[in-house]
Amino acid sequence: MAIPTLRQLQFLTALGDTGSFSRAAEACHVTQPTLSAGIKELEDLLGVRLADREARGARLTHAGELAVARASALLADAHALVQVVQSAGAMLTGPFHLGAIPTIAPFVLPQTVRALSEVYPDLKLYLHEDKTTRLIDQLRTRTLDAALIGLPWDAPGIETVPLFDDEFLFASSTSHPLAKKNGLSPEDLNGEDILLLEDGHCLREHALSICRLKTGDHAGQVAATSLGTLVNMVAGGLGVSLLPRLAMDHGLAVSHDVAVREFTTPVIGRQVGIAWKSGSPREADARKIGEVVKAALVH
Repeated sequence: MAIPTLRQLQFLTALGDTGSFSRAAEACHVTQPTLSAGIKELEDLLGVRLADREARGARLTHAGELAVARASALLADAHALVQVVQSAGAMLTGPFHLGAIPTIAPFVLPQTVRALSEVYPDLKLYLHEDKTTRLIDQLRTRTLDAALIGLPWDAPGIETVPLFDDEFLFASSTSHPLAKKNGLSPEDLNGEDILLLEDGHCLREHALSICRLKTGDHAGQVAATSLGTLVNMVAGGLGVSLLPRLAMDHGLAVSHDVAVREFTTPVIGRQVGIAWKSGSPREADARKIGEVVKAALVH
């Protein structure tokens, strides 16, 4: 009797987790045609339809939901088997896939990798940088073992541990009136054109939710793809912005045309935290990496 492969089961569980063929393919690091073909092969093998395509994504059939429940358990067992054998009971040995969002990765990973390599020489660390939603998808499919993300972030089935607070700093061109104002507060930004990262970056959502500002007429019309682009837009006089202290303290390039200031009362924009899938056999390793990150960044 032919039985499904782990790869086919991984494709199906990814589809169930994401509700989208394209996002499931991204989470499994394959093309969408490859994922679709794998699920079609699984349907042919089982003799039943497992998913229906819809205008807004994909929906599992009842048979598909039953298959995902069993497949998730099988994949978890297979993943645990690999990790147990490779790690042989030792902490932070063997391969570990760590994700990080773009507003954290370049400012945290260099110190983290250096510290981990010194203490855990048998660890093979694989790094992945992506936006939060995609990292969460990859945690659910166990493509990633853990991810460094900005909190708060609601993700059912995902556990998180906050590591440290990340303060927002005000940024403007040096010629902007607020660049020299005494006693700067978030309320001073009311009516300003506030430059933010594009949709999909959690830092954007944290900035909007923390400040709850009434922005200027052009706010949101121009969005940046990275913090570096955001700084350049500020330098060009296109508006003001909020930058994470983590980035400022660990290498974000800022030209002499940009003024960066603290608020009189610190504004905590987000918490940097580490996340993993509930029940992951690498939970202890994820927690330990979180401790290393905190020790390397918090002085």
